[in-house]
Formats: sequence, structure tokens, C-alpha cells
Amino acid sequence: MTTTALWSRAQQQDFRARVRGCLLGGAIGDALGAGIEFHSLHAIRDAHGPAGVRDYVRAYGRRGAVTDDTQMTLFTVDGLIRAEIRAEVRRDTAARDAPADVHRAYLRWRATQRHQGPDLRDPALGWLGRQEWLYSQRAPGNACLSGLDDDRMGTLAAPKNPESKGCGTVMRSAPFGLLVDREPAEVFRLAAECAAQTHGHPSGVLAAAAFAAIVHGIVRGGTPESSVHQALGLLAQWSGHEETTAALRQALDAVRQGAPSAERLEALGQGWVAEEALAMGVYCALVAEDMRHGLLLAVNHSGDSDSTGSLCGNLLGALHGETALPADLLAELEGRAVIAELADDFAMELTQASQLHGPEATSTIWAERYPQM
Repeated sequence: MTTTALWSRAQQQDFRARVRGCLLGGAIGDALGAGIEFHSLHAIRDAHGPAGVRDYVRAYGRRGAVTDDTQMTLFTVDGLIRAEIRAEVRRDTAARDAPADVHRAYLRWRATQRHQGPDLRDPALGWLGRQEWLYSQRAPGNACLSGLDDDRMGTLAAPKNPESKGCGTVMRSAPFGLLVDREPAEVFRLAAECAAQTHGHPSGVLAAAAFAAIVHGIVRGGTPESSVHQALGLLAQWSGHEETTAALRQALDAVRQGAPSAERLEALGQGWVAEEALAMGVYCALVAEDMRHGLLLAVNHSGDSDSTGSLCGNLLGALHGETALPADLLAELEGRAVIAELADDFAMELTQASQLHGPEATSTIWAERYPQM
């Protein structure tokens, strides 16, 4: 599937379901963990029973609230759509400048953390930037904020926050894996380049890249385990991969150590740093009996519950599609309609771009939603 013309109707429907599943599944996992993010496993069990949380816990004034994880993931999608449009309009995929487009999208996210609402006079905001509910601080990571405090874009050669490896890179990187028309190594590198915009430690950069590669493998039809092994092969080609490689191998080993449990999950870490969050999200996806089981396992631990829940949700949603999402959790999810609409826009851009823009396209709506500026 390398060009719009090669997508059959069945392929388009399957891809759309996987994109929706990935983005909405990640948001559900994020919201499940939002109310217990800073709680110990002991405190969670004391408050919610031996099994821990089984449903949304109020956070940020409501049930089903999402955090910065979902916010930044959505702006990643926005940046990638604009990059795809830029390349399609120029009729040259080599003209893509996706890191710059994603960086501008992250700067628009940064503005949501500073202001009470959108500046509707700014045409560059596009459709997503005008969503008022996104203008809310939901415990954003310090490196994500400081990395975007000025207009300089961090790069692999000159990253922002070179010592930082917080999970703020990996929790926003699933959308890179949805670029199924690209080769795995290209997806890996793109996610790494965009991670360096806020976090420069090799483990922060490479955990994000590995996660994108795993999502990519799954959306292309691979199993979670085969997709992890593909990511390990890509990791081995990069210097500084050792921590991330070890974390993923530990996750694979944990699968074979017995029945899944919170204690086994906590042996992989707490998820505050990127390689631990990656390992924990991957482990939960590998052992999940179904979507709900995997999500609840991913959030009930003493650590960054919303991020590990988000990663697991991205993976399981990409694997099973939107119809596998727990309906009761989906119904109460904050921003559900916006997330679904953005997912559909992404799927349309990748599969039907020629009908949206280009020499023979007449619609101006797409340019208003995703302006090239």
C-alpha cells in the first residue's frame, strides 16, 4: 500500500478501524490511569478493592478525562496530516518535512498549556487547534514544556534536553506507526527525530522510535510479538540502544514467567522513564486476554498509570480495531468525537488524498482544517 490508488475498499475500511482503535484505545487507557497516576498499588487496592480500579476514576473534574498523553498524540496526528498534504500537493514524497510539521504542531500544543482558549484569529491553528477542551493543563511533563519553550527545533544532532528520557516521548508516538505506506526504518527514524524535539537521551529517543515501529508492524498485519522483534532489529542499528533493548527483552521474558499480575508488571518499572513505560505497555498488550483486561492490567500499578495505559491501548486498538473497544468506557471518554474525527481525517489523507487536494481537487475544507503555514 504505497499509493492512494492501491487501496481497496476493504483495505481502507480495515485501516480506518485500526487508526480509530489506536487513537481511541490509547485515550481510554490514558483516562483509566488519569485518576490514579501518582498512587501506589497499595493505595489503589485500599481505595478500589483487591483488583484495583475497574472503571474510570474522576480526574480533572470529570470521569473519563484524558491527560497530556492524549493531547500530544492528537497534535502528532495533526502534524503528520499536514506533512502528508505538503508532500502530496508537491507531488513528491521526498518533499516531506514531517519533523518540522510535527514540531509546529507541538508548538500549537504548547500554546494550549499557556492560554485559556484558542486565538480564533490565527489561521494556522486549523481545526484541532480550535478545540477549546484541549486548552487545559493535564500534568504535562517538564521536558515536553521546556523543549517547546522557544521555536528552535531539537534534532538528533542537537536535541532539546539532552539528558532527559521521560516517557513524554513514547506516549505521543503511536501515530508515526500508522504511516503504513512507509518502510519500518523510515517510521523508526521519523519518530526518533520528533522525540529529540523535547528529550535528547538515547533511551527517550529510541523508546519512542521502537514504539512507533511496533505499532507499524501491528497495523501492517503482524502479531504484537513479531512486531516487537522487528523493533529490536531496528534498535540494534542505533547507538545507545542498550537500555531500550534490555527493557523490551525483559517484557518478552515476563510473558513467559507465569500469569500476568500487577507485581509482575511492576518488576518492569514504574513507567516514569521512556524505556520502562514502553516495556510495561508492551507487556500488557502481549498478555492481554482482551482489550479491557489489558487496559486494566496496564493502569493498576505504582507508577505512571496513564502513560502505560495509553501505550497498551494504542497497541491493542491498532491490533483489534475500534469494535474491540469497551463500549461503556468509550461512551464516557472525554473528546471522543474529536478523536474519532481526527482518526478518520488521518485515514482519509493516507488512503484518499487525491480526492482532497491536488491539481484536480476542488474542496477548500481540507486546507482550512490543515492549513499549510
